[in-house]
Amino acid sequence: MTSSPPLPGREPVLPAPRSPRPGDAGPAEGGAGPGGVGPGGVGPGGVGPGGVGPGGVGPGGAGPGVGPLAPGRGRLARGSFELSRRREDGVLLASLLWRPGPGWRAISSAMVGGGIGPVEWVLNAQVPGGYARMDPVDHLREMAPPGPGVGMLTAAAVDRFTRAADGGAEAVATVGLRIPTWAAAPEGVPDPELAPPHRPGTINILVAVPVPVSDAALVNLVMTVTEAKTQALIEEGFGCTGTASDAVCVAVPETGPGGDGPGEPFGGPRSVWGARAARAVHRAVRRGARDWAGRDGTRT
Repeated sequence: MTSSPPLPGREPVLPAPRSPRPGDAGPAEGGAGPGGVGPGGVGPGGVGPGGVGPGGVGPGGAGPGVGPLAPGRGRLARGSFELSRRREDGVLLASLLWRPGPGWRAISSAMVGGGIGPVEWVLNAQVPGGYARMDPVDHLREMAPPGPGVGMLTAAAVDRFTRAADGGAEAVATVGLRIPTWAAAPEGVPDPELAPPHRPGTINILVAVPVPVSDAALVNLVMTVTEAKTQALIEEGFGCTGTASDAVCVAVPETGPGGDGPGEPFGGPRSVWGARAARAVHRAVRRGARDWAGRDGTRT
């Protein structure tokens, strides 16, 4: 394989992030492993046409030899969070849908709902490897609920999502690293391929911060989240800043409990909420990268 370039009765619920254990380096984590999405529930529904209803949630894990999570429902921040499956072109694909509830807004790089605006849902939908539809925006809208929201696509295994939390900031990541990239790569030099096409790669990140922030702080949070993602990848041995198709969404309440605003003015890595978001993203992405590598031993 080619190495990376050198450095430059009840409804089943998705399991909650576990409490720190002795020897842990930081706050609670979860996702496609002993963690996931905490207890809660939502009304009937799924993600898009053909969505599969909730099933049993068995032990999962973002470590070697551990399977994906089964469909189920839970909580993220103050809203409902659902993992479902649909069949498309004969392939069973997973989707994550978060409904934060009223009064949230987001900044995102996604094709649907990109920029800054109100958000009633965030959808991270899996597509087959070698996805070739020329209407991805229409495809996302076919799967998404009505109303304003953010829609992201990935060929990574969505049912192996990872999750982490730090001081109220929460991050959910789906990680695929088939073609890792350096942002400032030499012109004309192809990116390395670490795995065959059936192991696609994109890193999609959703971050929920439970306090209102200014527009400038939202932009700063995207920078901080991206820096934390890159730090996690490098620490896991991947020589890259990410992949060329990564997407991010950071969501915050429009106002505080008392209706106050305009919110926190800073979102950098040394601000209170920037630091918390960074640690959550770092742990979620690092765990997802470890899971992706552990499934067939691939490393850079």
